Amino acid sequence: MTQISTQQQTADDDRSEPPIRPGAAAWLDRYFLISARGSTLAREVRGGLTTFMAMAYILLLNPLLLSGADVEGHRLSQAGLVTATALAAAVSTLLMGLFGKVPLALAAGLSVSGVLATQVAPHMTWPQAMGMCVMYGAVIVLLVVSGLREVIMNAIPLPLKHGITIGIGMFIALIGLVNAGFVGRGEGSPVTLGVDGRLSGWPVLVFSVTLLLIFMLQARNIPGAILIGIVTGTVMAIAVNAAAGLDAKAWGLTVPALPDKVVSAPDFGLFGQVEFGGWTRIGAMGVGMIVFTLVLAGFFDAMATIIGVGTEAGLADAEGRMPGLSKALFIDGAGGAIGGISGASGQTVFVESATGVGEGARTGLSSVVTGLLFAAGLFFTPLARIVPGQVAAAALVVIGAMMMGNARHVDWGDRSVAIPVFLTVALMPFTYSITAGVGAGVIAYTAIKAAQGRFREPGVFMWILTALFFTYFALNPVESWLGVK
Repeated sequence: MTQISTQQQTADDDRSEPPIRPGAAAWLDRYFLISARGSTLAREVRGGLTTFMAMAYILLLNPLLLSGADVEGHRLSQAGLVTATALAAAVSTLLMGLFGKVPLALAAGLSVSGVLATQVAPHMTWPQAMGMCVMYGAVIVLLVVSGLREVIMNAIPLPLKHGITIGIGMFIALIGLVNAGFVGRGEGSPVTLGVDGRLSGWPVLVFSVTLLLIFMLQARNIPGAILIGIVTGTVMAIAVNAAAGLDAKAWGLTVPALPDKVVSAPDFGLFGQVEFGGWTRIGAMGVGMIVFTLVLAGFFDAMATIIGVGTEAGLADAEGRMPGLSKALFIDGAGGAIGGISGASGQTVFVESATGVGEGARTGLSSVVTGLLFAAGLFFTPLARIVPGQVAAAALVVIGAMMMGNARHVDWGDRSVAIPVFLTVALMPFTYSITAGVGAGVIAYTAIKAAQGRFREPGVFMWILTALFFTYFALNPVESWLGVK
C-alpha cells in the first residue's frame, strides 16, 4: 500500500534513531520483527507509553459508567471496578502483544459497557451480566476459529477499508474535540464551538496549546512529538490548576494535580464472579437479543479499528489485508471472555492504539509496554488522575488528522465508491458509532452495485453483511414486535 503520513514520519525518524544491533536486545528484535518492520526498540517503547497515556482515562471512565448501573438495588464497588478494568486491559493487551505481535491495545469497550449498564445489569445480577460477556466473546472466538471473521474482513472492498480508516480518524478527532470542551451542544444546534458558541475555561486553553504544540513538533519531524506534547500538556495543566485554583469539575474526570498517595492496593472482589443464568430472568429471547447486540458491536467496532490502525501502521497489503490477522482477531474475541471473568465488561481493540502508531510503533512490543503499564495501574491507580482528559484529547485530534491521509486513495469520481465511503466517514462521527458507519457504507455499496446491475461484484459475504446490518439497524422495531423490553 502507498506509504502514508505516519510512515513518512517514521522514515524521517530513522535518521535520528540508530537501528537495533546484535546484543542483549537481539532476541526482542527477532521475536517481534522490529527491524523487519522498520522500527526500533526506542520507538516501540515510546509508542507503548503514548498509547497507555491516551487510554489511561478508561481506568476512570469505565468504572464511572458501570458503577452507575443499578444492580439489584445497589451500586458496584468503584475500587473493584478500577481493579477489574486495569486487570482485563493488562491481560488482553499483553496477549495481543506477545502472540498477536501487532501494536493494538485492548480495554473495556464503552459501547459494551453502555449496553451492560443500561440494558443488562438492571435485569439480572452482575455475575450473570458478566456471563453475557463470556458468551459474546465465545461467539466471536468461534467465528475466528471457523475462519469466518477473517473472510468477512477480507471480503470488504478496499475503498470501504480506506473509508473505515478515514471515518475512524474523524470519529476519534470528534471524541477529542468533545472531551476537551472545544465542541459542545448549543442552543438550537446539535454541535457548536465550546459552550453556546464560545470557548471558556483554562482546560480548553490547555487543550488548544497542547494540540498546537504537537502539530508544530510534527511539522519539524521531532521524534516522540505526541508523547512530548502529552507530557508537556500535563505539566502545564498541573501548573495552571495550582495557580488558578480551579474547581475540580472544570477538568472533568481527571484533575491534573499530584496525588496524595502513589500506590493503592487492588480490589479483586469482582474477579471470577461469572454465572450463566440470565435467561431465567429475561428469557431465552432476551438473552439472544443482548448477545446478538454485543456481538455486532464488538465484532464490527474491533474489525474497523484493526483495519484502520493496521493500515496506519503499514501492516496491510495492497488489498488492505493484514498478515497474522487471525491471531489478532482471536485475541480480540477472547477479550470478551477475559473482561467477563475480570468483572470489567468485554475488552476490545481501542482506536487510541493509533496514538502509539503515530509515534512509530509497528510491532507487538509496544502492546507489551502498554499492557505492563495497565498491570502497574493495578497498584498505581492514583497516577491515572494526573493526565487530564483535555491533554489526551489533543493526541486524539492529531491522530484523526493523520488518518485523514487515506482520503487520497479513494476515487471520488466513481459514485459507486464515493457515496459508500462518504456515508462511512460521515456517520461514524455524526452517530458516535463505528458500527453505524460501517453498516451504512456496506449497505450503500451493495445497493448501488445492484442499481448498476453489478449484483455479483460485491461478493456473497458483502450481501450477507448487508442483511446483518439491516437487522442491526432494525433491532429496535424487531424487539418491539417480539415484545422484548
